[in-house]
Amino acid sequence: MNLPKHNPQNLKAWSELQNLAKTENLNIQDLFKNDSNRFEKYSVNFNDFLFDYSKHRISDKIKFSLLELANQAELKDAIKAQFEGDLINETENRAVLHTALRDFSESNSNKVHQAKDALGKMQNFVTKVHSGEWKTYADQQITDVVNIGIGGSDLGPQMVVDALDYYKKDIKCHFISNVDGDPIHSLLKNLNPETTLFVIVSKSFTTQETLTNANTIREWFLTHTSEENIKHNFVAVSTNLDAVEKFGIASDNIFPMFDWVGGRFSLWSTAGLSIALTVGMTYFKELLRGAEAMDLHFKETDFDKNIPVLSALISIWYNNFLGSESEAIIPYTNYLQKLTPYLQQASMESNGKSVDRNGDKINYQTGNIVWGEPGTNAQHAFFQLIHQGTKLIPADFIGFKKSLHQDQTHHDILMANYFAQTEALLKGKDKAEVEGGLKNQSLSENEIEKLLPFKVFEGNKPTTSLLIDQLTPKSVGKLIAMYEHKIFVQGVIWNIFSFDQWGVQLGKELANKVLEDITSEDIKNKHDQSTEALLRAYRN
Repeated sequence: MNLPKHNPQNLKAWSELQNLAKTENLNIQDLFKNDSNRFEKYSVNFNDFLFDYSKHRISDKIKFSLLELANQAELKDAIKAQFEGDLINETENRAVLHTALRDFSESNSNKVHQAKDALGKMQNFVTKVHSGEWKTYADQQITDVVNIGIGGSDLGPQMVVDALDYYKKDIKCHFISNVDGDPIHSLLKNLNPETTLFVIVSKSFTTQETLTNANTIREWFLTHTSEENIKHNFVAVSTNLDAVEKFGIASDNIFPMFDWVGGRFSLWSTAGLSIALTVGMTYFKELLRGAEAMDLHFKETDFDKNIPVLSALISIWYNNFLGSESEAIIPYTNYLQKLTPYLQQASMESNGKSVDRNGDKINYQTGNIVWGEPGTNAQHAFFQLIHQGTKLIPADFIGFKKSLHQDQTHHDILMANYFAQTEALLKGKDKAEVEGGLKNQSLSENEIEKLLPFKVFEGNKPTTSLLIDQLTPKSVGKLIAMYEHKIFVQGVIWNIFSFDQWGVQLGKELANKVLEDITSEDIKNKHDQSTEALLRAYRN
């Protein structure tokens, strides 16, 4: 079946939510005062995850209507269609089955079997590399891996490699994505070709940035050895076998990709080869098992206790009914420093759409702006805007009960900030409290009057707290899958196709024409006045 095609504005729950946004008491402190069981009603325990959404501007009536919105949008049928492999990516006539990549059941699905076969090939290769059986052209073991890709072929693997740094083997992993040549040449100066493995990740093996970078590295490699040795130090993840073999990579060293997996959801596949090479297959499989656990939770749990569904509905509430256009994601661990950039792509490339599934222009908001940095760094950067700015910015706080290195002093201070910031955003600081504090500083009445407005915090700033036992491969897998499913739910309710990305293509097409004008004797293609002037300035 195809996804349902409801204009959400025509659903009864949508109108109810519009009215509730105007009539309900949206002061979070009042909501707590009026309900002694609010935390229990507005939190979910799932395995090692505690998902607390009680600090949101959501009442019982609003929560009920949000859940009704999901039901009226036929979300349950949409979830079923996704997991059963229906061609829900209609504009590309493809299934959306990244969940099959982490399905360890005895499923008879052909795609699950394909995924397991690919995983088996990965395991065989990674085991050989770690045992030392796989040797480079110089009969050396691998010490460094360079992942060459862009978008989903870079952001996902890089984010997970960073997240699981505590669990890594002795192999160092490097990532090259941007077509900017400076970081490539800087990296190559510090690499030994005799001990480095290059992993080229490109489904089509035609992506301009990836192929440009791969060819630059190939040329550098060939200054040290002969072309026939490419097969010892290069592997590829691709579907374009002819192009890969023409590059010089042996057919046995090509790992398959599938057209039913979008690039930004592909880290679970062979596109995650650099992850497996860095942390080993045992931990890579744990990552997959964590994602599978979240898949089952998402597929089987009632919406009122379903973490991805609730997270998506909260986001829709702020975006479509309270006028918020962005949301911050703040992980309280430096290991997750690349999580937000990864989720920027996953969310904004998926749901940055202005045409609905009927092909009609949309006149309501879609596609939240996702941003953030790890705490506590973020507190000394943009928290001023969240606390005292004019914008409503709901924020996800992600914290862990246990540290990895058992430094309790550091971890207690870190987590004190995690808890304190959500409390401060909730409570704020009113005039009376500020005035009392200033009086204790022996300031004059005139000085107090001047300072008072600048030190008031209005509070009532919404946050979600996700408290996880410990950062492990399995918990990281659950966390990523949680956000993947959140994105899917948003797209279903907004009536958009979340799994194509036609907006990425236009700039690529124009770049080829511009490159022709840069490298030819004169500007041949027609451009706007500004672009032509800039091109001439660049050429001169």
